[in-house]
Amino acid sequence: MRMYDLIRKKRDGGELSKPEIEFIVNGYTNGSLPDYQMSAFTMAVFFRGMTARETADLTRAMANSGDTVDLSAIKGIKVDKHSTGGVGDTTTLVLAPLVASIGVPVAKMSGHGLGHTGGTIDKLQSIPGFSVELSERQFVQNVNQIGLALTGQTGDVAPADKKLYALRDVTATVDSIPLIASSVMSKKLAAGADAIVLDVKTGEGAFMKTLDESFVLAKAMVEIGTELGRQTIAVVSDMNQPLGLAVGNALEVKEAIDTLQGHGPADLTELCLELGAHMTVLARKASDPETAKQRLRDQICSGAAVAKLKQFIAAQGGDASVVDRPEMLPQAAKTVVFKSETDGFISYINAETIGTCAMLLGAGREQKDSAIDLAVGIVLQKKIGDQVATGDPLAVLHLNDDARLPGVISLLRESFEISPVPVPKPPLIYGVVTREGIERFY
Repeated sequence: MRMYDLIRKKRDGGELSKPEIEFIVNGYTNGSLPDYQMSAFTMAVFFRGMTARETADLTRAMANSGDTVDLSAIKGIKVDKHSTGGVGDTTTLVLAPLVASIGVPVAKMSGHGLGHTGGTIDKLQSIPGFSVELSERQFVQNVNQIGLALTGQTGDVAPADKKLYALRDVTATVDSIPLIASSVMSKKLAAGADAIVLDVKTGEGAFMKTLDESFVLAKAMVEIGTELGRQTIAVVSDMNQPLGLAVGNALEVKEAIDTLQGHGPADLTELCLELGAHMTVLARKASDPETAKQRLRDQICSGAAVAKLKQFIAAQGGDASVVDRPEMLPQAAKTVVFKSETDGFISYINAETIGTCAMLLGAGREQKDSAIDLAVGIVLQKKIGDQVATGDPLAVLHLNDDARLPGVISLLRESFEISPVPVPKPPLIYGVVTREGIERFY
């Protein structure tokens, strides 16, 4: 088998066999295939695409390129959740304790973030004493005892994906649906979940900017999961404005606490109930999504959801009293209010630029080795459709360094548009994709 022949086969629109795909992935992982040949292959895939079967085989091969996590010692159906990423995406911090509180086992591996804010790991490290370094034994024990554990990803999970993504990033082949879908799903497969719920973001602050592209990606990932024997559902949700109000690590932890106590932002609460309902049904803890949503609402109202959060924090060495005293979270030295300069209705918020502003304040990483300031970020005061008057706060900036403030304020002025006439609030959830097909709501 020669890589030259496989590149030519895909270039000409041919369909690769499972052994051929395994040859490519294994060869690139062990270094026997050079970057220039893999670059040619990814460009051929970019233009020619892959069938659902090819994409599933690519996913399986990448998942098997390193360590895989065995969750068989954990009781029940393990359901993982993955978001394709956005601004203010606090869902994991809410969902994990919420669904665990009704008996859905959550055994989650997460990573550090590169971009607008830290990843889930960084956010949790805002909590005094919280540790994400769990042994495999402790990880399994925590899930079996309290229904929930979260640990950092090891460097050996899906190494083929890490290597291939770095190559795609510098060869203009990131924007390929089969390569995106296999990248996401290879890590989920290696993480050992029985079922997967995907939150596919769409819009300005998302990787997929258009609704049609987002549904294509969602369908591709559901097909991969189905082909590989995992129950998989994808929800396509809005990212034309930040989700919730907070963008920043400790700020998002506080918002997650508020949401589990029943007074979080409406959109974050709604999306978590939607995703949580599908997780609950896949775990066979409810017969249908509406029943599941009501059970989840009841857990919030009764205090059971926030009690599970406290239990989770304590089990991983954190100070659970932070839930009742969020002022224990890292606090910025000062706040600056960004105000409206006109009357009207918010018609547009550039989610991506808001995320950039938070990163410039120190909430995210500009490079892999950048330090994160866990205290800083932005808390929106208005969302699309809200009425404002001149002088009303649009956002509150939490900062420790004034040096970048002028640039951030300048970007914020470009991030908001105000209409003189009323503007409808945008949809939050655009549809759901299952193995049976696509249900679009808009």
